[in-house]
Amino acid sequence: MECDGKIAIENVWPELECGKFSAKAVIGDIFTVNADIFTHGTDLISAGLKFRAEGSEIWESVPMEPGDNDAWRGSFEISVTGGYEYTIEAWVDRFATQARNIASWIRGGESIDADLKVAISMMKDMALRCGKKDSAFIGKKISLISRSDPADVPELLSDPALLSIVRKYQEKKDLTTFSPILKIRSDRRKAGFSSWYELFPRSQGNKPGVSGTFGDCEKKLDYISSMGFDVLYLTPIHPIGVSERRGKNGARKAMPGDPGSPWAIGSSLGGHDAVNPELGTMDDFIHLINAAKKKGLEIALDLAFQCSPDHPYVKDHPEWFYHRPDGTIRYAENPPKKYYDIYPLNFDSPEREELWKELKRVILFWIQKGIKIFRVDNPHTKPLDFWKWIIDEIKRDHDDVIFLAEAFTRPKLMYELSKIGFSMSYTYFTWRNFDFEIREYFTELSSPELKSHFRPMLFTNTPDILPPILQNGGRPAFMMRSVLAATLSPLWGIYSGFEICENEAVPGTEEYMNSEKYEIKNRDLDAPGNIRDVITKLNAVRRSEKALQSVGNIQFHQSDNPNIIFYTRQSNDGKEVVMVAVNLNPYEIHSATVRVPLSLIGINGMEPYKVRDLLTGDLYVWHGEYNYVRLIPGERPAHILKVER
Repeated sequence: MECDGKIAIENVWPELECGKFSAKAVIGDIFTVNADIFTHGTDLISAGLKFRAEGSEIWESVPMEPGDNDAWRGSFEISVTGGYEYTIEAWVDRFATQARNIASWIRGGESIDADLKVAISMMKDMALRCGKKDSAFIGKKISLISRSDPADVPELLSDPALLSIVRKYQEKKDLTTFSPILKIRSDRRKAGFSSWYELFPRSQGNKPGVSGTFGDCEKKLDYISSMGFDVLYLTPIHPIGVSERRGKNGARKAMPGDPGSPWAIGSSLGGHDAVNPELGTMDDFIHLINAAKKKGLEIALDLAFQCSPDHPYVKDHPEWFYHRPDGTIRYAENPPKKYYDIYPLNFDSPEREELWKELKRVILFWIQKGIKIFRVDNPHTKPLDFWKWIIDEIKRDHDDVIFLAEAFTRPKLMYELSKIGFSMSYTYFTWRNFDFEIREYFTELSSPELKSHFRPMLFTNTPDILPPILQNGGRPAFMMRSVLAATLSPLWGIYSGFEICENEAVPGTEEYMNSEKYEIKNRDLDAPGNIRDVITKLNAVRRSEKALQSVGNIQFHQSDNPNIIFYTRQSNDGKEVVMVAVNLNPYEIHSATVRVPLSLIGINGMEPYKVRDLLTGDLYVWHGEYNYVRLIPGERPAHILKVER
């Protein structure tokens, strides 16, 4: 809050913890700032939203517009990646006050001579500070006002062209500037809107038990891009440890031929800056990156800062690890679970500076190979100051790099990771199934504070998580959950096998039976019952509808059946709205009467209007606020509706 003299500037938003953290935006966003700005008495004030790209010394300014109860709003477009600074300035607008008084005197039948002389005097003073063009304009305006009928003077004084000049050259009396200067971290578009497909590179071959290669991954690019995905996320591609390798379904000991977990990184063949030779060479990997680009896909790499017992770091830098009292290196533990195949790094060791710099080198290594998106494994188990440091270091010279936090952790820690720099984050979506759960959770994520920095990534499934709804609900559940994930957030993804409805779990757990984490899996992606057509259509709708492309623009609306959830998404400019109705019960047909927000979709009264289902192309005629929907699991589990003009 700033209150210095006559003007108060309060409740500025976004403002994260008094400017400690940056708000987030992506290229093309209209970034809006709100504030309460007021002064005592009857003087009018004006306010400007000032902004500049990070590193620039020149401030730009746009007018802020007043609303009810001294609330002001201003906006500008995000046009560069990296960052911005912004603040607010406000001043007593003597010219606007004088013009208002003149209009009031005229309405009251009083003389305006004295006030008009003051206004003209102000204009003459401004003309002296203007360039030739603006000075000439003011001179002509003074001449016109001087010979006009008094009744016409208010309109002449409110000429937008004149007010634009006044704004630049008037004396800004009692000028107040908000402090501290606030910041925005601006990213490229994919950080705010993208569709992800996750796969294990070693499973892309066609020979049972034999590792696929980067070349085999290239053969899948058409398949993946044809479904409309634009990010291909690869599980770790590095050499896998041999010592303590885990076997099928996570067995304590591997059998001959078991490939091990790709998250047990490092062997005699190299560590985090090497590729598993079973997948190919580094040149093969770079070829895959470039081939993917030609198909409209960007490769995202898994960044898992942990080591197998065979990682070169263990031999070369044992001081980077935790040690037991007997001097041996401690393996990873999450009681009662023990992970003998993984050694966690000690980020707080006395040699942490050397370790941190090495991990920065690893990220820069992959950036130089062409990787600009990193999915970070378990960031919540590493120190916050490490992540803040390394993200700031990387983005200082590579502001187009994107970091996804795979942080299934406590909410406050999840949100803190976002504040310190992660571009997007996994969420609890996987475990939100009922109407009230979805409403509460996504209302929270759409709150002003969270939507200013937290970008939710909705994965339908992961190699670690096969949720009960998918285990038990069959193909209808897969269809329903894909609609929810694709429409509740601009960021969504699936793990390979979802499109063919893989749902066999280890009994009593969320783990996949025959988990791909521990074996090579060959899939028939054309298997009967697949939902590729649904996924393809969802991604097409997402690309065509601006309302589905930004964060925090969701509203939930009344449905008289808790099995059917009804919500809207609105574009940032407010011009486009889609309505989504989903049957959350994959076992039964359900119908509901939903309450349509007529003012939001631009419909007046009880006149009939047409809504088009963007999934099926079907056209419906609706009337007024309350309308009927009937949704059939596995056949028509949802509507994505848009008013047809």
